[in-house]
Amino acid sequence: MATLAPDSAPLPPRTPAGRRSRRGHGRAGSARHAHHGPRDRRQALAIWWQEIDRPALILVLILMGIGAIAVAAASPASARRLSTSKEKLGELYFFFLHMRWQLLGLGAMLWASSLTKDAARRLGILIAGTMFVALLLVPFVGTEVNGARRWLRFGFSLQPSEFLKCGWPILLAWIMSWRARDQHIPVVGICFAAMGLLGALLMMQPDFGSTMLFSGAFLVMILLSGIDLKRVGVFAGVGVLGLVLMYFTYDNGRNRIDNFLFGGTAFDQVDLAERTLLNGGWTGQGFWMGVRKMSLPEAHTDYIFSVIGEEYGLITCLIIVGLYLALLTRVLLRLVEEEDLFTVLAASGMAAQFGGQAFINVLVNLQLFPSKGMTLPLISYGGSSTVAICLSMGLLLAITRRNPFIRRETFSLRDLGDIS
Repeated sequence: MATLAPDSAPLPPRTPAGRRSRRGHGRAGSARHAHHGPRDRRQALAIWWQEIDRPALILVLILMGIGAIAVAAASPASARRLSTSKEKLGELYFFFLHMRWQLLGLGAMLWASSLTKDAARRLGILIAGTMFVALLLVPFVGTEVNGARRWLRFGFSLQPSEFLKCGWPILLAWIMSWRARDQHIPVVGICFAAMGLLGALLMMQPDFGSTMLFSGAFLVMILLSGIDLKRVGVFAGVGVLGLVLMYFTYDNGRNRIDNFLFGGTAFDQVDLAERTLLNGGWTGQGFWMGVRKMSLPEAHTDYIFSVIGEEYGLITCLIIVGLYLALLTRVLLRLVEEEDLFTVLAASGMAAQFGGQAFINVLVNLQLFPSKGMTLPLISYGGSSTVAICLSMGLLLAITRRNPFIRRETFSLRDLGDIS
């Protein structure tokens, strides 16, 4: 008589005891899975460390460390300036606040950098869409400060344009990358319409500095996308026309341009910043030994570079500029061997946006650029904007993640053909 093979033996009947044993087996499996959880997390951390751009991460952390020291130096000047007869702020008031925001920003950056490229892209698009909606609300329910309506209050202050920096280059790169899938999609028209809408919303606040910054990132990205130079000329012409309109309709902007071109009084903010910066010489006056910083408005935010110059010297300022250049160079070198269009465009746009803000701030402190009210990224005290900048850096690190053991082909924009 034929016999069943061992692997085809009939299953035993399902008895209550059998069901109990299987439930017990399930609990044991869950226990084993929980036991391996820490190992899985260590493995995920090891993969993240292998794929992340470690030199860029280290440069970001160094700049954040310099920022903590710089805010500690600038905090007494701002605390005394903002103290009232009813409330006296401690000399390290802004330093302690800054440390809290930095810790929150550091957590946001590390979390965002652990995302996959697809997840980072989706998050960036979601942030951009949400902040666009918030910008639509600002003219109606926003809070006005110093003649500008840029903030929303939800128990805390939120400046939508700051968080839009996290998603704007990602949104544009996502739209531009459609061209690689379908040559007939009018990506240039869509991007120009988005930039026009954003510029109009920002100038309703008004916020000319952010308009310039977003426009600069947009220009870099459309140049990299291979757009026809004639359209670039049209965009440049529209930008010049917008600058002329701003000059004749925006009093604050006109005054800043006039002060830059024709000189202002000895008590202008930019002039005070330059004299504070040069007061330290090459080596600086020493920590908390600066004198001119006490008369400098916004010493802990817009003009913190001048405080660094006075207390730590021009050599330290040159080192900081070198760190910014090293970070931007590292990002661009990372893209040399990149084969994905979205990654090239998004990372380039974020780098241009970050670098543009940093060097505009430095040039303003040197009286080489009209005052724009921009903070020095990763260094200035900025409240929620510190979190936004750190989140941007985290998304940049996530987008540029890659397996170091995979050989890649260099991406060429010529593969796309004409993107007009």
